[in-house]
Amino acid sequence: MAQIRALVAEDESILSYALLQALGRLWPELQICGVVENGVAAVQEALAQQPDILFLDIKMPGKTGLEVAQELAEEWPEGPAFPLIVFVTAYDEYAIQAFEHSASDYVLKPISDERLAKTVGRLKARLDNSQERSSELERVVGQLRSLMPQAAAETERLEVIRAAVGNQIRMIPVADVLYFEATDKYINVVTAEHSSLIRTSLKDLLPQLDSKLFWQIHRSTVVNTRQVQVAIRDETGKLTLKLRGSDDVLHVSRVYAHLFRQM
Repeated sequence: MAQIRALVAEDESILSYALLQALGRLWPELQICGVVENGVAAVQEALAQQPDILFLDIKMPGKTGLEVAQELAEEWPEGPAFPLIVFVTAYDEYAIQAFEHSASDYVLKPISDERLAKTVGRLKARLDNSQERSSELERVVGQLRSLMPQAAAETERLEVIRAAVGNQIRMIPVADVLYFEATDKYINVVTAEHSSLIRTSLKDLLPQLDSKLFWQIHRSTVVNTRQVQVAIRDETGKLTLKLRGSDDVLHVSRVYAHLFRQM
């Protein structure tokens, strides 16, 4: 069997050292291919290294462990097996949520050899099961869907968006929006006529939109379904959307592809 490789994402150096020492005792043949200290680096290194196992701290700077898992599920290339995910957390409520919804396992801080040994045993069993291993990405994608935030029923719906354009305020009816696209600190509001930037986040914007009409299709994109002309699935199963009155093509991530299944 090929050597098993693991990537560790933990922002506290003392705790990452403790985990590495415990893994060295319990699984000496495991190769640690990297240790990173934030969620952004975790995504970058996981995509570059393509490890077999990913130990993810739930609460990290940049991106949370769950956000890292979602981004990897969206961006993971075709072919390589998706890593088994283990969440490492000091908060039991987070651990239970992670274990039930999107992780192969979880361990609590401070690291216990007894508890970690059980995790190691489960990981080895999953790695030995080729059928289960090949379906890991599909399993994680399905479980991540249950973690998607739901808009609050009592939230007042946006009717008009006010976007600053130079020394003017552009009044944009929400019904005219083709899609919203999150950038670093802004959201790009795209209509058939123009694009405008507003300073907010998708997390804050989503509860103000009608969830029956506005669907999140990617971690950074929300589309107005009334403006979707057709959804196209290519030979690899990837989905793209063509919009009315626009040449823009939107990509639908694996996490949200189920929204476009045939009725």
